[in-house]
Amino acid sequence: MFARGAAAALYLPQWGQVRNMATLKDITRRLKSIKNIQKITKSMKMVSAAKYARAERELKPARIYGMGALALYEKAEIKAPEDKKKHLLIGVSSDRGLCGAIHTSIAKTLKNEITNLSNAGKEVMVVGVGDKIRGLLQRTHANYFLLTFKEVGRRPPSFGDASTIALELLNSGYEFDEGSVIYNRFRSVISYKTDEKPIFSFETVAGSESLSIYDDIDADVLRNYQEFTLANILYYSLKESTTSEQSARMTAMDNASKNASEMIDKLTLTFNRTRQAVITKELIEIISGAAAL
Repeated sequence: MFARGAAAALYLPQWGQVRNMATLKDITRRLKSIKNIQKITKSMKMVSAAKYARAERELKPARIYGMGALALYEKAEIKAPEDKKKHLLIGVSSDRGLCGAIHTSIAKTLKNEITNLSNAGKEVMVVGVGDKIRGLLQRTHANYFLLTFKEVGRRPPSFGDASTIALELLNSGYEFDEGSVIYNRFRSVISYKTDEKPIFSFETVAGSESLSIYDDIDADVLRNYQEFTLANILYYSLKESTTSEQSARMTAMDNASKNASEMIDKLTLTFNRTRQAVITKELIEIISGAAAL
């Protein structure tokens, strides 16, 4: 009986040593994984910083297009009549993630607008610019989608992209009365705000009473101006959203790199403590064995 107990006591340190070695291997494997992830996040931060600098530089002239396009709406005080029921919502996002709550904020605003307008008895349709919006709303609001556009955000947006979206919308056959373009307005490197700009159909603009203060405007000229205004607002929204997205991704990757550094420090400390415990335990076993002899 005593011999069996002695054998058990003899093998316990060995099992503990194997367990500690396994723990060291796990910590080493996890350290290597986190260091690789940190390299990726740092690289993505550098890429986003370069793209952000370009997007911010191109945003300033784009804002002139957006503000100029809305000047007629503000000066003429154009509003859709109360009896008009068709409302169009355009959500501007992109196809890429890893940028914080950029896309979630757009989806949340769209959900609230759909609920409020539907409760008011209006017919609502949604145009999704970017695959992220479609993915976030597909399960709950799939029946509201009129059009979706992909391949957004891979390259800097151009006026040609905005014109293509506007042309597809006008050729869709959906006659809306008024609508809103929902996008993320850039404020600073660490701040953005979800905003919306109004859009109106040709019939709503032509039927506005306040438009009579201007000289007689030909119908073809007004229609061309309305199409050009829609493209300008979309171009302005795309530029604002792209700048906000790049700044948010740069911030997110910076935070991820800092979190990885903290995890690496904690794991390194745990690895050193575990390794020191294993060495101390082995020394104790050697000394105990030598004393027994």
